[in-house]
Amino acid sequence: MIEVTKINGMKILVNPHWFEVVEETPDTVITLTTGKKIIVKESRQEVKNLVELYRKDIFAD
Repeated sequence: MIEVTKINGMKILVNPHWFEVVEETPDTVITLTTGKKIIVKESRQEVKNLVELYRKDIFAD
């Protein structure tokens, strides 16, 4: 799971395996494979970096 910040300041954990699209419109919107959309404060690049760190951590075990 990666931690992101919703627009209202609430921190949440999301499973990046469910990400379908991450886009900036200009807010960063994460669309899950279920169709649900989450708007977060982090940039698209920050989300990408978090996902990469998450995956490196999984494969390091």
